[in-house]
Formats: sequence, C-alpha cells, structure tokens
Amino acid sequence: MATPPNFEEGQSAYRLPRFNAQYYGWWKTRMHDFIMAKDSEHWDVICDGPFVPTKTVGDPAKILVCGIGPNEYNRISTCQSAKEIWEALETTHEETTQVKQSKIDMLTTEYELFRMKDDESI
Repeated sequence: MATPPNFEEGQSAYRLPRFNAQYYGWWKTRMHDFIMAKDSEHWDVICDGPFVPTKTVGDPAKILVCGIGPNEYNRISTCQSAKEIWEALETTHEETTQVKQSKIDMLTTEYELFRMKDDESI
C-alpha cells in the first residue's frame, strides 16, 4: 500500500482522508480507520447496508461523500446508501482476484522467458 507523496491532510482523527484514485488502497484503509474511530456502527452500515437502527447512527454516506473529489462524486452521486457508495468505489479502483492472478501469471511467464543475449555480459 503506497502512501501518496506530499499528502495534503495530516493523521487527524477529525479530518477525512482525501480521495486519490492513484492511492486507492491507502485511502481505503485510512477511510476504514477513520469511520471505525468515529463509530463502528457506521462501518456496519457501509458493509451490510441500511438497517432499522435501535438508536441514531448518523449518516455514514455523508462521511464517505465528504472524502470524495468532484470526479469520483459524479460516479457515486446516484448511489442510495453508504454500502452502494463503498461498493462502487471498490469496483472501480480495486482489481478483482482474477485480474490480479492474470497479472501474476503474465509477469511469471515474462520472467521465465527472459534470457541473456549472446553479446551481453553480466
């Protein structure tokens, strides 16, 4: 998980991590930690979808939207719940297991076919 260079926000418990598609894994982990620190029930709503609360939970979707820039907002603006927002971001920015395995296979094949030419020296 790469950390963006010169990231704008500090490691504050009160300041949302700013979304950057290039560093999606970093943002995802930071957003999870931020939401869990605020209220773990918010994370349950994001993962499991809306439920009939026995107490007021707040609005986890608002937390997610506040950490999104204008380009990503257009992508998630039609989502109805925090769960839909989270899944839309995951689908867009996280590779599936199949894609990851395909890349590993391709790089392994490329490595196995790598040969030194006769005119090259070590």
